[in-house]
Amino acid sequence: FFTNEPGNTLLDRFKAVLKTVEFFDILVGYFRVSGFPQLYESFENIEKIRILVGLNIDKKTFQIIEASKLEEKLDFETHTRTKEIIGKQVIEEIEKSEDTREVEQGIQKFIEYLKSGKIEIKAHPSQNLHAKVYISRYFKEDRDFGNVITGSSNFSESGLVANYEFNVQLKNSADVKFALDKFELLWSEAVDISDYYVDTIQTKTHLNDK
Repeated sequence: FFTNEPGNTLLDRFKAVLKTVEFFDILVGYFRVSGFPQLYESFENIEKIRILVGLNIDKKTFQIIEASKLEEKLDFETHTRTKEIIGKQVIEEIEKSEDTREVEQGIQKFIEYLKSGKIEIKAHPSQNLHAKVYISRYFKEDRDFGNVITGSSNFSESGLVANYEFNVQLKNSADVKFALDKFELLWSEAVDISDYYVDTIQTKTHLNDK
């Protein structure tokens, strides 16, 4: 169990576990890039990271996103409005984040991973998605299939180290496969928002190449 008490944080556990992980899947109610600067070095040797979040926007916005996927040419107003809604929380978070080199490097690395395809991020249309599940799969030649950590922590600095949380790690392969099957189903229903994250951060915050 991991409660974020001294010497028992979820961040510490991730740093230990992710050293030998090939695939890492994250299912959370909400994702905050504030958790990324502390973990991006642990992500370097992972082949693929998938992040699935609850869609914290209204039904109409979700319909706009879905429509945009089908249109060859996006209506400028619709496209702009979609990015405004999707990016609002990202902008607010970056504006409130610590103005440090470490935070900037972490967010830039997040963008780099999104652009390269190492990280994919999707939003599920259900506003009732409150699960917090982290699925690690080891390399095939490793000792076991993988592990799953589940509990109360969202992917954020608060969830990783600051808040008092309650998370448990399961190592039985049947538990890991059960969680993975559920993740795959939700992933197939979700909307890809990787490009929205990249565009929002690089054009609407101070964290850009210029």
